[in-house]
Amino acid sequence: HPAPWHPFVLSSPRPMASSSSTLVDSLIGALRAGTISAPGSLAQAAPSAPAAASSPAVDGEVERKAALLLSVGEECVSEAELRSLVAKKPSFVLYDGFEPSGRMHIAQGVFKAMNVNKCTAAGGTFIFWVADWFALMNDKMGGDLDRIKLVGEYLIEVWTAAGMDMSRVQFKWAADEITKHAGRYWTLALDVARRFTVARVSKCCQIMGRKEGTLTAAQMLYPIMQCTDIFFLGANICQLGVDQRKVNMLAREYCDSAGIKLKPIILSHHMLYGLAQGQVKMSKSNKDSAIFMEDSAAEVARKLAQAYCPRSADGGAASGGGGAEEESMHLVQDDLKNPCLDYVKHIVFAPPGATFSAGGTCFRDYRAVHDAFVSGALSEADLKAGLTEAVNALVQPVREHFATNERAATILSTITGWMAEPKELRASPLRRLQALPDGHGPAWAVFAPPPSLSPTAGAALDLLRCLRAAPEGWTRVLWLSDWSALSLNCVSGGKTTADDLKAICAAQDLLVGCLRALDAQVMAGVVVRRQSEAILSDPSNYWISVINAGRAHSLGAIRAADENSEQVGFVIATLMAVADALALGAAAGTGRVLCCSSPRDARSLELAVAYLEGCAAYKAAGLSPPEVRVVEGVSLALKADAAAADADAELLLLDGQPDVQRKMKKAFCEPGNTAFCPPLAVARELVLGCGASLEVKRREEDGGDRAFGKADGGQLASEFAAGALHPGDLKPAVRDAAWGTLSRVRAAVAADKALAAAEKEVAKAAKKNKKK
Repeated sequence: HPAPWHPFVLSSPRPMASSSSTLVDSLIGALRAGTISAPGSLAQAAPSAPAAASSPAVDGEVERKAALLLSVGEECVSEAELRSLVAKKPSFVLYDGFEPSGRMHIAQGVFKAMNVNKCTAAGGTFIFWVADWFALMNDKMGGDLDRIKLVGEYLIEVWTAAGMDMSRVQFKWAADEITKHAGRYWTLALDVARRFTVARVSKCCQIMGRKEGTLTAAQMLYPIMQCTDIFFLGANICQLGVDQRKVNMLAREYCDSAGIKLKPIILSHHMLYGLAQGQVKMSKSNKDSAIFMEDSAAEVARKLAQAYCPRSADGGAASGGGGAEEESMHLVQDDLKNPCLDYVKHIVFAPPGATFSAGGTCFRDYRAVHDAFVSGALSEADLKAGLTEAVNALVQPVREHFATNERAATILSTITGWMAEPKELRASPLRRLQALPDGHGPAWAVFAPPPSLSPTAGAALDLLRCLRAAPEGWTRVLWLSDWSALSLNCVSGGKTTADDLKAICAAQDLLVGCLRALDAQVMAGVVVRRQSEAILSDPSNYWISVINAGRAHSLGAIRAADENSEQVGFVIATLMAVADALALGAAAGTGRVLCCSSPRDARSLELAVAYLEGCAAYKAAGLSPPEVRVVEGVSLALKADAAAADADAELLLLDGQPDVQRKMKKAFCEPGNTAFCPPLAVARELVLGCGASLEVKRREEDGGDRAFGKADGGQLASEFAAGALHPGDLKPAVRDAAWGTLSRVRAAVAADKALAAAEKEVAKAAKKNKKK
């Protein structure tokens, strides 16, 4: 019977100690003999290269490292890529993320320590991503980030006591790292989101332990962020459990979409069964489903004594589970599904040279234990007694650490007390970005429409209409949602995400410049805020407010804002609209209005206000929800039912004179028809509405010349309806007057170096889009 044991700790492989050399040699032999399952035999995204593996010319050091790494995984995607990585990059990086959500069970403690020590012995640096924000998304510890951080400290204490070699291990806290590098992280995350559908990402819901129909909107963020983590951390190998396989494969699909050649290698370790019948994995919510790292010797004995332990495949088949969940948790066929044998195989026999004593026999390999139990030579009572002794030997160092280390004991007792609290007592504080300073007076915040590489005159005029609607004395704020536009994939085709963001900002800058040319008086008092700049002033509070909004809404409720959208990017953009509303519209004792002209934007803002009205933390802070005002847009379409690709369907802000002449010549204009008369609409909105006059030139016998001023829109329509104004006279007049307004816009752009550069950037992006 082995002495009490810590998970084996190996030194760095250069130079390799003789004991380490013996270890890796034994692992290679075991792999080739088939006593350790070779992950390459399972389904892989790319075929392995058997010739390279068996060739005598292959570097023995590469073989030793690969053998150590492959002994960790139930599957490797792909083994050929793994060998290539080890050969070309000795200092490779592995990563695993863990969610601080409560006490640690033996799979996360001892089993993980064994695997990490194997990986670092092969030369890797292992990064643990302390996923505190992920725990927040899953509503762990009542969504209190400070509590979640303390749970993360507890997990590190356990691993230290369990014997994990920390010399090549790094712990990085998600909330801290993401906040320090917010621009890089979140633009990468939004790029991932815009490339996948809700249906595809929903397949990854396994990682949250939730079924697709029960997902909150925040849980759509979870796989997107986990995929982002891999690239943010520069991980070469994703060393997580089989249950994380789907989201890791999502990262490889992202590489295909984004044109990234070197994909992350997926090294997925086995998922231990829960101790109860039908549990395909351990459950922290069921204390009897697993051995926890500080369980007393008596608790270990009790749990294992009552553990499910079938002797025949028929008994295992009746265990429940199965189906898609079973398939996603375990890649190796196991009809028995015996958790006690699972512990023996993957924990007791994990270290090289381990033995297992039960029923008076010392077993030297797992297969012998399995065969003895199935045949009846080893009784269930003896198997469990031997397993109890072995498990107690493994967790004893952790028990002693939490019993003798004052800091560790305090952390554990604090967490235990929190977990015993009723959930209704775990209230989360209000977290939000404050886009306007305290004491700011009434504000009228207008949400600009998504940026376009071909901005229309109509969209600009709708935006001006929203700004003009502000009451006297209120501050007008124009909100430019550039990161939301990236998430919505409004602009694409650049070589990088940065290229697309540059084009988005150029399009927004150009729009603002055009607005100033159209109505300098109104725009003089407008405060322009770009979403990304505001977010980066306080990224932590902003994204926590996004997550909290997502926690409060089902995925279905968010998608109802635009049922036609299938992309994950839309879900995230809608949650960002809620966070924007919280940033702009939260005020105590003063008016705040959120204004837009788009029905889709209006639905998002109304969703935000409904959320704020029901948010207890919002009310506790003494804040009043803003109002939503929708200023109805006016169509400047030049044709009825024009095709989307029709370049002559509407006037663009940067149309040249030939464009205006061609479009107005083709514009629909039926005598006496004011119900749909594009020239009348253009005259009223683009000419008279922008302070210009309309000069109609006619022969004397047709009534002579006629001039219409800013207040004469109604009279113009009346004369056209009565037949006093013929289409042949109206269209040329509107053509020339419209060009007069748009030429003013073009002159303003040409005279401003920044705007001229923005125009070139937009044109370049539009050209790339056409090629795409």
